[in-house]
Amino acid sequence: MLELEHTTKTHDEARQGEALELLPTGKSTGRKLYIESYGCQMNFSDSEIVASILVGNGFETTKDYKEADVVFINTCSIRENAEQRVRNRLKEFESAKNRNPGMIVGVLGCMAERLKSKFLEEEKLVDVVVGPDAYRDLPNLIGKVDDGTKAVNVLLSREETYADINPVRLNSNGISAFVSIMRGCDNMCSFCVVPFTRGRERSRDYQSIVKEARELFEAGYKEVTLLGQNVDSYKYTAPVAEGETATPTVNFAHLLAMVAEVSPELRIRFSTSHPKDITDEVLYTMARYDNICKYIHLPVQSGNSRVLDLMNRTYDREWYMERVEAIRRIIPACGISTDVITGFCTETEEEHAETLSMMDYVKYDFAYMFAYSERPGTLAAKRYEDDIPEQVKKRRLTEVVNKQQEHSLFRLQNFVGKVHKVLIEGFSKRSDQDYCGRNDQNTMVVFPVDSRFKPGQYVHVLAERCTSATLMGRIVDL
Repeated sequence: MLELEHTTKTHDEARQGEALELLPTGKSTGRKLYIESYGCQMNFSDSEIVASILVGNGFETTKDYKEADVVFINTCSIRENAEQRVRNRLKEFESAKNRNPGMIVGVLGCMAERLKSKFLEEEKLVDVVVGPDAYRDLPNLIGKVDDGTKAVNVLLSREETYADINPVRLNSNGISAFVSIMRGCDNMCSFCVVPFTRGRERSRDYQSIVKEARELFEAGYKEVTLLGQNVDSYKYTAPVAEGETATPTVNFAHLLAMVAEVSPELRIRFSTSHPKDITDEVLYTMARYDNICKYIHLPVQSGNSRVLDLMNRTYDREWYMERVEAIRRIIPACGISTDVITGFCTETEEEHAETLSMMDYVKYDFAYMFAYSERPGTLAAKRYEDDIPEQVKKRRLTEVVNKQQEHSLFRLQNFVGKVHKVLIEGFSKRSDQDYCGRNDQNTMVVFPVDSRFKPGQYVHVLAERCTSATLMGRIVDL
C-alpha cells in the first residue's frame, strides 16, 4: 500500500508488503528487477529512488519475483513481527533462487545495518545488503555479486538526500505522488530505531523540491505528499561561497507556501509532524492556502507525562494539548490523526488511563496503534526493562482500539450532511460502479460514478452516511 489507509487500524494491519512495478525506460540490459516494500511512506519513496537508479542502468521490471534476475525487499524495522515477515518472505525468494541460481536477492533499508550478518552469513538468505543512504552504490554492488562475492554497504551519510534523482513513480495512479523533503532523524525517542537506521537529519534543498512538485503537476499529478521522519523540522540554508552574501534559511512553513504556490490545483499533504516542532507559523500557512490539506498526523504515543519523558519525546501532556488547542483555534476544520503505544516500560494502569483520556480530549480522526515492542539497540532496550506482560499490553491495546473506533465514527458522523471537495483517485476497491477519493481531512469518500467526471478531477460530494472509516455520498453541483 502506497499510502496510510484512512481508518482505525493497529500498526501491523496498516503497513503491508507490496510489489512495485514501473515501466522500463532507457536502454535495457535484459535483466529484470523486482522490488517489494514494507513499512512507512518513506520506504515506498525510497523504492522509487532505487527503481530510478536501476532503470537508469538498464533494468526492466516485473511483478513476478520468480522471473526476476534481481529481487529486493525494502524493509521496515519498527516491529519484531515485521522482521519475521521479511525473513519468511526471503525464504520464499530462496526457493525461487534454487530454481534460478543466477538470481540475486537483496535487502534494502532499515533492517540492513542491524541484520546484515544474520541475513548474509548465518542464514545465507541474501547476496547483497544496502542501507538507505547507499542506493547510488547499487549498480556497483550488483556487479560484485555477479563476480561471485557478497556485497554490503550500510554506511550512513550526513549529506545524502538524493535531491538530483528523479524518482520513478511506482504503481502510480498518475494523480498522487510522494516527494521526499528530508532524510534521517535527530529525535532520539527511546523506543525508536530510526536514528540508527536512517542516520542524522538533513534537509533537501528547497529548489529541487519545488521543481519536482512543479514537474509532477505539469505531468498531470494533482496531489503531492511531502515526506520526512519529522517534516516540521525541515530547515535548509544554501551553502555560501567565499565573498557571497548568506541566503535566508528556509523552514517548513516557507517550503509549504512555495509548494502550494506551484498551482492552486495541486493539493499538498505532509507527514509526519513532531509535536515539539508544529509551530503556529506552519498552522497559519496551512490556513492561508486552500490547497494545503487541513490534516495533521501528530503522534502522541502516550498521554502521560512521565511515560513521555521515558520515551524521550521532549514534550509533556500539557504541551501536546496546547498544540492541539492551537490547531483547533487556527484551523478549526483540521483533521488530526496519531500514533499510540500501549504497554511501554513501567507504564501503570493510571498512566494508561491518561492515554485514554487524551484520546477523549482530542477525539482523533484515526490512529495507528500498537503494543510496545522492544527494538535492539534503542535507548529503551539499553535503559529499561520491558516489564509489562504481553497480555496486559494487548488488553490495553484493545481498549485503545475500541476507543478510537468510537472517535472515528464520531468524527465521520459530523461530516454527514456536509459537502466535501474530493479528488477522485479511482474506482472503489469494492465496486467499479463507485469512485473513491479523500476529502481535505484525509477521510476516504466513496460515491457513485458520474460519467461527467474521471479520476484526477475534483468533485463536490454530499456525505449521506458513514461507517467508522468511510464516508458515502453522491456528487452534487454547487
